[in-house]
Amino acid sequence: MPLIKPLHITWAKVIIHFASLLPVLITYYQAINDELGADPVEAILHFTGIGAFNLLLLSLCISPLIKKSKQPLFIRIRRLLGLYAFFYAACHLTSYILFELQLEWSLLISEIIKRPYITVGFLALLILTTLTFTSTKNIQRKMGRKWQKIHNWVYVAGGLIALHFIWSVKSNLTEPLIYWAILLILLSTRRHKFTRYLKRKPLTNK
Repeated sequence: MPLIKPLHITWAKVIIHFASLLPVLITYYQAINDELGADPVEAILHFTGIGAFNLLLLSLCISPLIKKSKQPLFIRIRRLLGLYAFFYAACHLTSYILFELQLEWSLLISEIIKRPYITVGFLALLILTTLTFTSTKNIQRKMGRKWQKIHNWVYVAGGLIALHFIWSVKSNLTEPLIYWAILLILLSTRRHKFTRYLKRKPLTNK
């Protein structure tokens, strides 16, 4: 494989910005102009939710891609993909609060408590929020080894999002099951990391 240069990464980032922002703008424009079909709220929620999941999965593809291609510069686009995954997830929750709940904050709390699929989705967003605000190089330097431990929670976030997806679907489970399969494949490429973590974890007699 040809050597990836910094200029190639710059162009990759430009493409990611364009491909991530333009669909959001178009979708909300269509919503404003009533061009999203019979259930525009459902259309927006599905678009932002699946967009967040897609971008998170793409970010998880970077490490296996680096190992396979031996191109370490790919690491420079992983953070950007993660930030856009958070952006789409934040749009997903914001759209739910604005259009579905009509800014009824007490109802939001009730929904988070009573509906398991919303509970796990909200927990995933909390994790993505934490990862986003600790993703800068300055914070990474300050946190040292703790930074990697915190950012390993991205795998938990992926599992929670997959669970949120499959629980929110009422009929055809084909799409969420495909996403589950992709997530499991990506997690399987990290099995050595999970094995190492379990070996280091002290055993207790509780």
